[in-house]
Formats: sequence, C-alpha cells, structure tokens
Amino acid sequence: MKSPYVTELKPNQMVTTTFLVHVKDIRQKKSGEPYLSLLLGDRTGDVDAKMWDNVAEVMATFERDDFIKVKGLLQIFQNRPQLTIHKMTRVLDCDVDFADYFPASERDPMEMFAELRGLVAGVGNPHLRALLEAFLDDEPLARMYRIAPAAKHVHHAYLGGLIEHVLSVCNLCRAMAAHYKYIDLDLLLTGAVLHDIGKVAELTYDRSFGYSSEGQLLGHIIIGLRFLHDKLQRFPDFPPKLRTLVEHLILSHHGELEYGSPKVPLFPEALLLHHLDNLDSKMECMRGLIAKDRHVDGCWTSYNPSLERSVLKKAKYLEDEHPEQPASEPAAVVEPQLAPAPQLAPAPVQHQDPPAPRPTGSVFAEKLKQVWRKES
Repeated sequence: MKSPYVTELKPNQMVTTTFLVHVKDIRQKKSGEPYLSLLLGDRTGDVDAKMWDNVAEVMATFERDDFIKVKGLLQIFQNRPQLTIHKMTRVLDCDVDFADYFPASERDPMEMFAELRGLVAGVGNPHLRALLEAFLDDEPLARMYRIAPAAKHVHHAYLGGLIEHVLSVCNLCRAMAAHYKYIDLDLLLTGAVLHDIGKVAELTYDRSFGYSSEGQLLGHIIIGLRFLHDKLQRFPDFPPKLRTLVEHLILSHHGELEYGSPKVPLFPEALLLHHLDNLDSKMECMRGLIAKDRHVDGCWTSYNPSLERSVLKKAKYLEDEHPEQPASEPAAVVEPQLAPAPQLAPAPVQHQDPPAPRPTGSVFAEKLKQVWRKES
C-alpha cells in the first residue's frame, strides 16, 4: 500500500513516496534554466510540486498520467503546501496499485447498482420501467455506469461518482414528489436515471479524468439521446408522446441555454429535475471544496470558479471561536486631577444693534434696508 498519502503529508516533512502526475509544465527560471511545475496526486487529493535542480536529467523521462517516485521536502508557500522535489524517477504501471491513485466513491459500486435496480423495479409505468431495465441489463453500458465519474472536476469527480449522484437525485425526487402531489414520480425518476447517461462516453477515466473526442464534439446530452434512441428501437409500442417527454427531460436538465441545455424545462417534472440535479451537484461541490482545500490557515477556501465564491470552512470557523465571556461592569474612568482654573469675572455684555444689510444697489436691497430700519 502506498504511504504516505497526500492527506498525510506534514509541513517540513521529508517525503519519499509515489504519485500520479496530473499536470506537467516545463518552465524557465530567470537564468533561463528549466524547472518543473507539477500537480501530483493520489486517491486522497493532490499537491503542487516544484523541481528546481537537475531538471534536464529527468524532464523527458515521464509525462502526464505517468507514475513517479519522488523524494522531497514539503513546505508551506502562500498558505498552501508545496513539495520541493530533490530526486525523481518514473515508476512502471505494474509496480503500483491503481486503487491508491484514483479517487473513488466510499460506497461499493455493486451495492449502489443494486439500489438503483430496486428503484427502477418500483416504477409503476410499464413502458418507463421496461426502458430503464433495458439500460441496466446492458452489461457493457452498466459496467461503465457503475465506475464513471459524474464530472471531470466540478462534482462527484471520482470513480463511481456518476451512479452516486444519480442515486442522490433519485432520492431527492422521491422526497419532492411526496410534497408536490401533482408530480409524476415515474417520469421524474426516469429523467433522474437517464439525464447523465451520456457521461459514460463523454468522459475518460482510465487514468486522470478527461474528455473523449466524442465528448468534446457532442457532449453528454447528445450522447445520452443517442443511447435513448438506440434502446427505444426495442420498444415499437412505446407511446410517442411519452418518448418526447423523456427526450425533453434529458435535453433540458441543465436548465438554461447558456449552461448547455438545447431547451429550457417546459413542464413541471423537467423543471424539478433541473433544480434537483443542480442542488445535488452544488452541495457535493461545496462538500468536496471544503474537504480538499489546501489552505493551511484561515477559515475560507480558495476561490471556486464553478460556485463563483470562496466557501467558509464552518468546522474550522467554529473551532477557532473563543467562548463568549459574560459581560462585566465597565471600570470607572478616573479623571486626572488638574489645578482648578482661576475664577474670572464675567465680561460685561455689550448690546449692539444688528448690522445693517450690505447694500447691493438693487431694488430688493432698498426694500430690505427699509424693513431693517423699521425693526431696529
């Protein structure tokens, strides 16, 4: 087993361990010599790394997605851990356990798949239930469904993340349908199970997570529609209008045109599916951001472009808070004792007439003078 993991690294610790290379950049010092800027990771997280010396000897020996063994010193730079690498060598795939390097759901994928089958078995509409079972019975597709991440970075970005996300949305659907009695739960659950089905082909996840060529060119919404149309060929009696509703659920689940939906949600189940999908993804994004934040000090995470904000690390915020002390009476302020000022006789009050208005040569000024003379 790999040791230490990223989450076990301590400041000012000399480290000798193996990482997967997520990012590799060759940059130049002011002197013109090259240095390496890397993002290294394992299943617990990632860490920034720099190699300053002897770079020419190793920079061509490995690439992104390779495994490397490093020796170096972990330090804190700009409130974040940074590994300064002293030595490095590439490690062959056969010499590592892949499970140590790829983040995965804490839940067993087969257990989640069995739970999903149970949800599908409870769908009352026979057409929708048969369609969903056709997806789950397609073993090559189901195998990808069990291991695919839900995203490259944003939310549920780990093996098994897709099915975990789908199950979470399904459970939210059941809760919301109990509240909104007019919602068709069978239709809503069908949308929940199928809305991200195209991600099994949009994303690549054999090593680091990325996008396939098909994913880059089409995206998971169009790929999901392709899968749906392929399966519906087996059901010639599937109601055409029900088919259109299922298609719309997939097309509109991003909610807004600028977020990639070809259509905005146009019936209640579609709108609810969008908001539940968005809610679950945003909550997981927040949870993951807090859990993986690399700031050493402070109660705030780094800025997250997806959430468009930094997030409060609530536990650390409360942990750092001092208990309130009971209010006490303010101490009396002791004024300095000064020599008394000499008593002076009050100056005689001189009564003076009010000054006359300054003449301006205007008609208004003449009238003002007359009024002043009468009153004085």
